Amino acid sequence: MEEKGKREMKSVAYDSVAAGRQPSFHERDNVSVHTIKEPWWAAVKKRGSAPQIIIAALLALAIGLPVALTVNNIPKEVSPLLGIVGVLWLRALKAVVLPLIICSMILAVQKLREVSNGGSKLAKWTIGFYVLTTVVAIVLSCIMVAVVWGPMFTVASEQDREMDPKEKYPGSEGNPIHLVVVQMFESLIPDNIAKALVQNELLAVLVTSIVVGYLIDPEDSAIYRAVVEVEKIVTRIITTVIEWAPVGVFSLILSSILKLDLAETGINMGILVAGTLSTMAIHLFVVLPIIVFSLTKINPYMYWIRNSCAWVTAWGSASSAATLSVTLKCARDRGISNTVSQFAIPLGCLVNMDGTAIYFPMVVVFLARTQGMTLQAVDYVIIVFTATLTSIGATPIPSASLALAVMIAGMVNVPVTGMFGVVITIDWLLDRFRTALNVSGDLYGAMVVYKQTGIEDDDGDVIEITDRPRHDSQV
Repeated sequence: MEEKGKREMKSVAYDSVAAGRQPSFHERDNVSVHTIKEPWWAAVKKRGSAPQIIIAALLALAIGLPVALTVNNIPKEVSPLLGIVGVLWLRALKAVVLPLIICSMILAVQKLREVSNGGSKLAKWTIGFYVLTTVVAIVLSCIMVAVVWGPMFTVASEQDREMDPKEKYPGSEGNPIHLVVVQMFESLIPDNIAKALVQNELLAVLVTSIVVGYLIDPEDSAIYRAVVEVEKIVTRIITTVIEWAPVGVFSLILSSILKLDLAETGINMGILVAGTLSTMAIHLFVVLPIIVFSLTKINPYMYWIRNSCAWVTAWGSASSAATLSVTLKCARDRGISNTVSQFAIPLGCLVNMDGTAIYFPMVVVFLARTQGMTLQAVDYVIIVFTATLTSIGATPIPSASLALAVMIAGMVNVPVTGMFGVVITIDWLLDRFRTALNVSGDLYGAMVVYKQTGIEDDDGDVIEITDRPRHDSQV
């Protein structure tokens, strides 16, 4: 059974698996899987695997960067045309986000009802971890920008700060802090469920799904049976879409790289990029690993590398919502129980925004220092508080944090000048790193919650959805 090179052999309890299709996430609770080892290069040949996605991303960079750096005046039509395939793939991923969140939360809550005292423990650890890492990310960002990067910014000229009077950035009207708090809580409860579904108000949809999942009776409910069937269909769609991930990621990255115009890159923009990326790197490779190792005793770096399929997809799509299905698959590949992953991952997709939290202080200080303003300690306290609330309520779609950054700047009396155009110019790139960090945090959080709660699926189930065996020492 341990001979290398042989294909994976599976023994399953469902006729659907015997028929040759992938079992749904719900069906896998009743699947027993026996695996044998495969050669290390076997994963490269599997469609949609992490090595294929990484190769596609590197290939796009290898083609796009030389062109962007050497060719002047690239026609503006080139980037959208090259991105057609990637945009279609991204739209397909986004199309399953809403049904995936609804089904995952309803099924997860139903399973939690069967776990004595497990539901409250799961909720406490999930929310506690996400809030803790978000606050730590914001504090780290404030320290880095105040001590290291902020003093490097130079005061921009009057011409650079001048803003077109006809131009008005979203969120520039500003909101008092108490209104931000009110709006965050209002976003939890929809006043119209149909409207929330149509407008993709994901946080409201998630809360509604939790309530529905708690109230329905699985034995007599037609709604529950419908949810199970929809989840099977969504799983088949996700399996197919993920197989095309290398093509989609290649198209998205290549089209984005060709937008890069280094001639417009000034010193202040370079400092903003360097400050943001270095702070994200510290949070991802130092802070989070320390927290995760202290709570799980696993190797956080190996765990992060084995989840490369998720964060590379997140980098390519710039949307943690679009990456949700890939993130769920990675969590299950690492042996995290369905009950934990179906609850922690969708919730993290909506409220765990460490990358966004780091970005807010950087942008606010950038706008302030380029105008010759120096923020005081009380300003940073306000930034920490408001950035925590706004990052939790940020929509998990590309560049959704721009309007929130403007709003936070208004709260500390930092005017929005023409320098915000610099932020917009480079936001498409920084947004990809923010999303990769957010998704990495979701996967770290799922493992922490799984280890701390010890919640497993039904007794006797052996859950294994990868093509290669998992060993506890290699989580």
